[in-house]
Amino acid sequence: MPFEGVVCVLKPPGLTSSDVVVDVRRIFHEKRVGHTGTLDPAAAGVLPVCIGRATRLFDYLVDKRKRYLAEIRFGAATDTEDAYGAVIERAECDVSAEALEAVLPSFLGDQLQTPPIYSSLNVNGVKMYKLARRGEVTAPVEERKRLITVSRMELVEKLDKNSFLIDIECSKGTYVRTLCRDIGRKLGVPAYMPFLLRTASGSFDLSCSHTIAELKELSEQAALESVLVLMDEAVAHIPALCLNGLSKRQKRLLVNGASVPFEGCPEGEIQRLYIDGAFMGLAVRDAGGLHITVWLGPENAANGE
Repeated sequence: MPFEGVVCVLKPPGLTSSDVVVDVRRIFHEKRVGHTGTLDPAAAGVLPVCIGRATRLFDYLVDKRKRYLAEIRFGAATDTEDAYGAVIERAECDVSAEALEAVLPSFLGDQLQTPPIYSSLNVNGVKMYKLARRGEVTAPVEERKRLITVSRMELVEKLDKNSFLIDIECSKGTYVRTLCRDIGRKLGVPAYMPFLLRTASGSFDLSCSHTIAELKELSEQAALESVLVLMDEAVAHIPALCLNGLSKRQKRLLVNGASVPFEGCPEGEIQRLYIDGAFMGLAVRDAGGLHITVWLGPENAANGE
C-alpha cells in the first residue's frame, strides 16, 4: 500500500524546505510529496509534509497560523536580516526588556509587510534572492508588499545584553526576520534575527515532529506508518459531515463529481465527508446540491462498495 498522509518533519538549520521534500520522497518511496509552507534555510522547526494524495490538501493546510520562537538582537543589522548576511549597520545601544515590551503591542494585528530582498519571492520570474546576490536588487521591493496578521508577540526572556527571545504567532507569509528588523527601527536601533524556531504550523507542533534521521530509522524498522497523520486527521479543523444510508446511485454520483440534492450543511462551507464511516474527501454544498471537491476516498468506492 502506498503511503498517504502528512508527516511532520523537524527541519534543522541549513536545510532548505525543498531538501526536506527530497529526503521524504526517498524515505517513503513516493514521488508525490510537498511541504505546506517554506521555512527559511537558516530556520529550524515544524515543517508538515504531504505525501501521496494528501498533496491535494495543500490549500487547506497552508493557510493555517504559524508560531515561532525568535531571537532578536539589537546593535547591528544585516543585509539578509538574519545571522547569515553581511553586517550593514552597527550602533552602540543597551535595549532594556521594558523598552522592548513597550513596543511589541504596536506590531499586533493586520499590517502590510515589505519582504526582504533575500527571499524566494519572484520578481519578473526570478527569485529575489538571486537578484540580490547579483546586485540587481539592493532595496526591498515595495510592490511586493503583502498583508500579514500578527496575533501574538510576547517577550519570553532576556538572553544577553541586547538579545531577547520572543514568542510570535502570525499568518502565513510573514517574515519574522523582517519583524525583528522593524522592531529595531521602532526603537531607533539596528536589529537582526540570529535564530528562528517554528514551534507550530496549524495543528502540527514540535511534539509530533520527527527528524530526518528518525524517519530513516523508522523506515528501516518498517514503522513509518506510526508517524503518518491520516488525511482526514490532517484536516480535522474542517467540520465533519457523516452520511449513512445513501443509495448506490447517490454514492456513484458523488464519487464521479456530480451533485446530489442535500440541505444538511451550510451552503458554501467545506465539509470533511464520510460515507458509511469511510472518509471520501472534501465536499461543499452549493445551489446545485452537495458535491465532492477533493476526492480522497478508497478506490472501490466508485462501485458503491
